[in-house]
Amino acid sequence: MPTTRMESFQEFLPEWEDLLTTSPVNSIYLTPQWQQVWWDYFGDNREMAGFYVHESGSLMAVASMSRQGGEVTFTGGPETFDYNDFLVRPGFETAFFPRLLDELQLDDVKSITLCSLKEGSPTLMYLPDVAKTYGFVATVTEEDVAPGLELPETWEEYLSQLSKKDRHELRRKFRRLESLENWNWYCLQSDLDIENRLDDFLRLMRMSAPEKEEYMTDEREQFFRSMSVKMARLGLVKLFFLEVNGVAAATSLCFDYGLSRLLYNSGYDPEMSFYSVGLLMNAICLRDAIEQGEKYFDFLRGSEPYKYHLGGKNHILYQMVVTKS
Repeated sequence: MPTTRMESFQEFLPEWEDLLTTSPVNSIYLTPQWQQVWWDYFGDNREMAGFYVHESGSLMAVASMSRQGGEVTFTGGPETFDYNDFLVRPGFETAFFPRLLDELQLDDVKSITLCSLKEGSPTLMYLPDVAKTYGFVATVTEEDVAPGLELPETWEEYLSQLSKKDRHELRRKFRRLESLENWNWYCLQSDLDIENRLDDFLRLMRMSAPEKEEYMTDEREQFFRSMSVKMARLGLVKLFFLEVNGVAAATSLCFDYGLSRLLYNSGYDPEMSFYSVGLLMNAICLRDAIEQGEKYFDFLRGSEPYKYHLGGKNHILYQMVVTKS
């Protein structure tokens, strides 16, 4: 069962992408393209600590990890990855997780921190028991929530699934917006269009909340710009704008991946908050996802109230810390 140390995200790119399609934790964050962009901006003080596993000529697992001093983590972090995990072909888990600990012991790793694990992750199911046999202790804690909802076939069916209060409020807010003489929304998908409008997106995002202004450091902004354009070239990005009187009032950046729409970030002009443009922009993204045949709408990490007003149901994200006992 040959193991190859990771030296880049391009070595087994076609095989990596094929493995993604079989994995129960398939997400845009686990694509080699996303991880490459992250490494380009945040990997300077880290070393690659991951590996690939092949069996019978097929790629069976990708353990994408990085090391900084004595700390080993997944490649990427919660600030830029909503989900993270190992990619393991189904049925290969009982072989992979012992191999993982073998590799960590060879490198004299004393602990590993694994963030952003989704409910049902094979890592949560298999690694704690395997760790015990190696003299490690796996501590699992709740890290955050990622609300989302299964999408019905029609907008009216979606509305019928909301609580009476939320349904009434959403309809009322749409009527107020529609009372304006000059408003519209549109969606950009080409990499050039998206690149040309990222300034507007970032401006509205920063305006909408102090914590978003604080979050968007220069380094994260450069990552954000590069990631958005690279994902757009793969056909995965939709950048929405809502305009009032010809001026952008709200925006949402979404990824369409694996029959899901992921609401990655959004923003709005607080001076237009009377018309609930932020919430309605996200509702329009959701309605468009239904019309496009998407099956799941993912609000991603965080418990902001609007996610629940639009029907989101919590899914727990976990952190696992594996230490030598």
